[in-house]
Amino acid sequence: MNDASPSEPMKEGKPEASPAAAKPETGATARSTGVVSIAILCSRVLGLVRDQMLNGFFGSAYTGIFTAAFRTPNMLRDLFAEGALSTAFVTTFSKKMKTEGDEAAWVLGRKMISLSMWFMTLVAIAGVALAPILFRILTPGLSEEAKVLGTWLAQIMYPFIALVSVTALVMGMLNSKKVFFIPAVASAFFNLGCIVGGVVLAWIIDPGFRHGHVTDKGLTGFAIGTLIGGVMQLGIQLPSLRRVGFRFRFDFGCKDPAVKEVLHLMWPSMLAASGTQVAVLLNSIFASYTDGHEKSLAWLANAQRLQQLPLGLFGVAVATVTLPMLSRLATDGITPAFRGALAKGLRLVLFLTLPCAVGLTLLSEEIISVIFEHGKFNASDVRNTAAPLQAYAFGLIFYAAIKVLQPAFYTINRRFIPMVVSIGVIVFTATVNSITVFVFHWDHTALAWATAVGLSLNFLTLYLCMRKFASGLETGPLMQSLGRLLVGIAAMSAICIAAKSSIMSDWAHLQFVLRCATLGISIAASAAAYFAVTKILKVEEAGEFLSLLGRRFGKK
Repeated sequence: MNDASPSEPMKEGKPEASPAAAKPETGATARSTGVVSIAILCSRVLGLVRDQMLNGFFGSAYTGIFTAAFRTPNMLRDLFAEGALSTAFVTTFSKKMKTEGDEAAWVLGRKMISLSMWFMTLVAIAGVALAPILFRILTPGLSEEAKVLGTWLAQIMYPFIALVSVTALVMGMLNSKKVFFIPAVASAFFNLGCIVGGVVLAWIIDPGFRHGHVTDKGLTGFAIGTLIGGVMQLGIQLPSLRRVGFRFRFDFGCKDPAVKEVLHLMWPSMLAASGTQVAVLLNSIFASYTDGHEKSLAWLANAQRLQQLPLGLFGVAVATVTLPMLSRLATDGITPAFRGALAKGLRLVLFLTLPCAVGLTLLSEEIISVIFEHGKFNASDVRNTAAPLQAYAFGLIFYAAIKVLQPAFYTINRRFIPMVVSIGVIVFTATVNSITVFVFHWDHTALAWATAVGLSLNFLTLYLCMRKFASGLETGPLMQSLGRLLVGIAAMSAICIAAKSSIMSDWAHLQFVLRCATLGISIAASAAAYFAVTKILKVEEAGEFLSLLGRRFGKK
């Protein structure tokens, strides 16, 4: 597979797809995105509940250690399983299904699952063995006691990577068969397993947990809970996979050309996806040297969790629906249908994430207070989480757009472009972090801003490259849409600011129920203003989104 992109408007012997041909595909994008978003909402809410419990039961210091322990297995999941492996596999699987039929695609699926189970098991075993070294390298500024506890927790959670690698392949096959809801909601079962399993096991393992005097022993229960969640996430998808026709048996035929194609696409994809993940990893290393130490790890993780909510709801949802579609369209070259589908995905992401970013910025402390300020998580933790959340909110828009844009490079065989850009972002982030922590001695908030700025540079570079390769990317309509969206953003911002100075002005003295009520009213009013204004201004995505809501919740 060469690295040249098909630059002609049509492949030999195939007529160019007309823009009209893209309408059924792009029109379905918003509908499928809505289905995936609803499923992911369940997962993200349960993820917040899990983090609430960790922070409330154990406090920021212990939660930071737990977060650092899960960092490496989670990063391997993002890079290998749900990142590089998933992107490369879905790209190849979708093309094979279109050109050779379902049975040939199932053969590829069996081979990849078999190889993934074998390789990722070895990775998990290596992770358990090397955890004492890896944890110390990744959190050099923590105390020895924290390093010992973190190493133990990491050793428990490393097998998670073997489970989730198979899960990612199953999810990819279902998405390629246009089954989106079950794979998306499977993450909710992961979080459910973490919560229920974690609480039950902590109650069994830690006597203090039963009497309200929680110790670090209870963290062991939550670590085992991640493995229970991983099993549940995989298991819930298997019946759907069987219904679409897949039957598993071990097949280690790694010499298959399609397997080689997946691996060929995978390693540059892994390096490309590493930009954000390595930035997060670097944040952990540098954060251990800031004044907060273990607490800084929790503050950054909590802020990122809130960023992940709209990212998962909209950015990941749009990318999940768009990638198989782009892979099918790319078999005909870079046609108007391909450009239209990609541009549509970017406009939809912008429409959905821009108000989320502004809302998280303006209402950061209030949102964090309602969600996390319970138990051992206090007002100081709220302030120290709100500052990095505002930085991550800025990066949210670019992060979500990258989720849609980056995989498109693999569908047109330009796989090295995201890799090179990502390496540049890693160097940028590491340099900035070194200066802010060791020269200026700034706190953890500077680390979040370095990540956010790196995301913006990553997106802008990828966008300009794709615009060149695709001979245009409907930039004009994108800018026109952005102009209309900014009017809606101005309306919602005015409502947020007015609410902060009126119904939420005495926030510190409000009871929890009143805090929830005033925050909910403020968010609902600002969201209504945004959607109303964009609908009046005839933003296409606003009409589609509101129509989708009407079909979901209106009369059948």
